[in-house]
Amino acid sequence: MLQVDSLTVAYGGMHALTDVSLSVGAGQFVAIVGPNGAGKTTLFKTISGTVTPVSGRISYQGEDLLAVPPAQRPRLGIAHVPEGRQMFASLTVLENLEMGAYLPAGRAAWRRSLERIFTLFPVLANRQRQLAGTLSGGEQQMVAIGRGLACAPKLLLLDEPSMGLAPSVADMIFECIEEIHRDGVTTLLVEQRVVEALETCDVGYVLETGRVVLQGSSDVLLANDGVRKAYLGM
Repeated sequence: MLQVDSLTVAYGGMHALTDVSLSVGAGQFVAIVGPNGAGKTTLFKTISGTVTPVSGRISYQGEDLLAVPPAQRPRLGIAHVPEGRQMFASLTVLENLEMGAYLPAGRAAWRRSLERIFTLFPVLANRQRQLAGTLSGGEQQMVAIGRGLACAPKLLLLDEPSMGLAPSVADMIFECIEEIHRDGVTTLLVEQRVVEALETCDVGYVLETGRVVLQGSSDVLLANDGVRKAYLGM
C-alpha cells in the first residue's frame, strides 16, 4: 500500500532522514521506533506533505505520492494523527470529530464512523458537548484518534499516541489502536514505548539518527540483542 524508497530529508543543510526505505502492506500494522531526534516525526510529515524531501520516492497504492499536493493526500485515504494531539481547544468534542469528516468519504461514512468512535472511546460519547480544551490529556488523545477515524481512512498514521500519558491510559490507548487495526485499518505507528509497539506490530523498523538500522518481524526485533540492550534495558 505504502512504499518509501531511499528517502532523504534535510533541514538547513542537516540531514533529518538519510536513504530511508520502508514498506507497509495493505492490512498491516507497522511500527517505527527509535529515540528522540531519530527522524520519526519528519518521516510522517514527509508522507503527509508538510515537509519536502531532498530525494527519494513515496508511492501509495501505486501512485507517486510526492506528485500529489499535500492538501489532496487525505482524499486518497491517508489520515495523520499528529504528535501532541493538536486539538481545536475552543470547539466541542463532537465538533473536533466532525472536522475529521470534511472530505466526501468522511461525510458519507459519518454516522457509522461516529458510532465506531464512541464504541472505542465511550467517554467521548458522554462528553461530546464539552470543549476539547477542558479534557484530560488521555481524552484529548482519544479525540485526536477519533478525528483521524472520522475521515474513514485506508491508512492511519499515528505519531506518538502515548506521549505524556499515564501508563494505564497509554495501555488503554494501545488496546484501542489494536482494535482499530483488527477492524481492517492499515496502521503505521511511530512510538517511543518500544515494547508495546513491537509486541503489537506485524513489522517493525528501528530508526536512529535518520537511518533505518534494523527491520523485521515483531519476534525478530524483540529478540535482537541490540534492541533488548538499547530499548528494553536488558
